[in-house]
Amino acid sequence: MEKLVVVDNLWTGLRENLAHIQDPRLTFVEADAERFSSDFQFDEIIHFASPASPPWYMREPVRTISANLGGALNLLNLLKPKGRFSFASTSEVYGDPLVSPQPESYRGSVDCTGPRSSYDESKRCTESLLFESHRTTGIDVRIVRLFNVYGPRTRPDDGRAVSNFLSQALTHGELTVYGDGSQGRSWGYVDDIVEALSRYFWRDELTYVGPLNIGNDREISVIDVARYIEKLVPGTRIKFCPPVPQDPTNRRPDLTLCRKVLPGWEANVSYEDGVRMTLEWFRDKVGQGASTDAPSPVFDTRLAAPV
Repeated sequence: MEKLVVVDNLWTGLRENLAHIQDPRLTFVEADAERFSSDFQFDEIIHFASPASPPWYMREPVRTISANLGGALNLLNLLKPKGRFSFASTSEVYGDPLVSPQPESYRGSVDCTGPRSSYDESKRCTESLLFESHRTTGIDVRIVRLFNVYGPRTRPDDGRAVSNFLSQALTHGELTVYGDGSQGRSWGYVDDIVEALSRYFWRDELTYVGPLNIGNDREISVIDVARYIEKLVPGTRIKFCPPVPQDPTNRRPDLTLCRKVLPGWEANVSYEDGVRMTLEWFRDKVGQGASTDAPSPVFDTRLAAPV
C-alpha cells in the first residue's frame, strides 16, 4: 500500500495543517527530523525540516543546524538503497551576493560567523552532504534553492516581510521596515513554487540532481511591498527601524537552468496578486490566531519532513 509519513515537531507548524486531508495513506508523526526512527525504509525522503525565517533561526541557531544537517544525517539512514532524497536549500547560500541575478554556479558571499550563519551554513553543509552521498553511494538527490516563498498558510508571527506587513496591517497598522527598505527580494507565490517542486521532485522524469534555483525572477524592494500593502489596507503607516545586521541587499534568481530543467514552468503569480490573495487569507486567520503551512502532497512510500 502506498504510504506517506509526515514528520513534524510543530516547532513552526501546527497539527491542523493536515486536518483537511482525509487519506488513509497519510500518517502524521510528531518528532524531530534528526531523531525520527522507523521500522522500514522509504523510497523517497523530502527534507524541509528547518525554519526559514531569520527571527526564528536566529533565536535558536543550534536547533536550526540540528534540523538541517542532523535531520539529513538521520534521514539518510531511512532511505532505501538508490532511493531519492530531495532537499529544500535556500537562496541564503549566496549570502549577500555580489552578482545579480544569482546563478547556481555562483559560490556566494557568506559570513560563516555572522548572525545568519546557522541557517546559511547548515543549508550549505547539507547540500555538500547530499552531493557527496550521491557521488559515493549512488542515491538520487534533488536539491532546490528557494527564493523568498510567501502566501496563505504562513504563520502570522513568521517574521518575514510579507507576513510581517500583513499581520501588522491587520492589527496595529504600523508596518516596520528595517533600514531604508531598498533591499531587493524576489517574491515567489507558494502555488507557483509548489508546482515547480512537485515537477522536479517526482512528476517529471529527470536526471538533474541540482542545485536548482526556484523562485520569481522579478525583484521588488521591501519598501515597495510595504507601500503596496499600505494602499491595500487603509489606515496603515510605515515605520522605519534600524537595519538588521547582515540583511542581504538583493535576491534575484537566475532561472536559466530552471527553465531548461522544467520547460514551461514560470512564476506566473505577480507579487501584487499574490499579496492580495495572502491578505484575504490573513483577514480570516489573524484574528483567530491560527496559521497553517501549505499542505504536503500524498504520494507513494515517501517521507516528508516539512518546514
